[in-house]
Amino acid sequence: MESFFDSQPNSTEKENGDLLSKSFQDIISSLPKGNSWGFPDHLLQYHGFWHSSVFLQGILSAQQQFLAQPADIILCSAPKTGTTWLKSLTYATITRASYDDFTSPLLSKTPHDVVPFMELDHAHFSTHRHLGIPVLATHMPYSALPKSVTDSGCKIVYICRDPKDSFVSLYLFVSKYQKSENMQTFNLDEAFEQFCRGVCWYGPYWDHVLEFWKASLEHPDKILFLKYEEMSDDTILYVKRLAEFIGCPFSSEEEEKGVPEKIVKMCSFENLSNLEVNKNGKHRVRGMENANYFRKGKVGDWENWLTPEMAARLDQITMQKLNGSGLTL
Repeated sequence: MESFFDSQPNSTEKENGDLLSKSFQDIISSLPKGNSWGFPDHLLQYHGFWHSSVFLQGILSAQQQFLAQPADIILCSAPKTGTTWLKSLTYATITRASYDDFTSPLLSKTPHDVVPFMELDHAHFSTHRHLGIPVLATHMPYSALPKSVTDSGCKIVYICRDPKDSFVSLYLFVSKYQKSENMQTFNLDEAFEQFCRGVCWYGPYWDHVLEFWKASLEHPDKILFLKYEEMSDDTILYVKRLAEFIGCPFSSEEEEKGVPEKIVKMCSFENLSNLEVNKNGKHRVRGMENANYFRKGKVGDWENWLTPEMAARLDQITMQKLNGSGLTL
């Protein structure tokens, strides 16, 4: 399977798309605006969450047009919480009968190319998409998912992360891009204030996590809720759990041959970050350098960037937000 991308829309689809685009612009123009961490375009608040205009248009379009299939697997996450890793592990697990750790497309393509984003790549005319490997990803909140996703019975896998590491990863990701574009980088303290107030891409972070957590409690057979830190502690265990959940469990023969271990090794930060495709080149979205998606992948790196006071403040917000939910981060 060479491409997930849709075929070109026909004239009717293009006309419908133009009409939708006009209606989206009308919606977007009326939304509250927030600081976009130093970027010239504003973040827009839609149904309680903040988005860039490009991603919001994709979300609105997907809500109108995306047609989920029962066999689909939707990988969900807030930005910088382990998305790239989850994409890699899921794709390698699903395609293990077609490829091995020497022939996988993950060795020559970025994880974001083999598992595209719904709101970027399949928001429009998604009936044409390739269904051979029906894995898609999204940063959408649970409440924003297209109705076809929640009604189709397809599987959802969600990954979250300690907000302190998530913030640091997001800030450094944004800063690297701004430097590469010769833009003035946004101040860390200002970014921290924005994050604490929930004004960041797909934020507030805690609301994003809570929506999926509550949904996973209501539909445990349809939503697998994962924590980055737990996956880091025992990746093989969680890859097996992931395979079982998405309907392609490892056989006893595969386990004896060490197939789960090979997948974990191939998808490790050390391996993926050293591949030529992930060291060079740029992603199609804003021309982001592929290497930016592979910084450290370490648990607890926030200690190198946040003061004790900043960490304590984020921890306090987290406790307040998650109080009574049964979830800890």
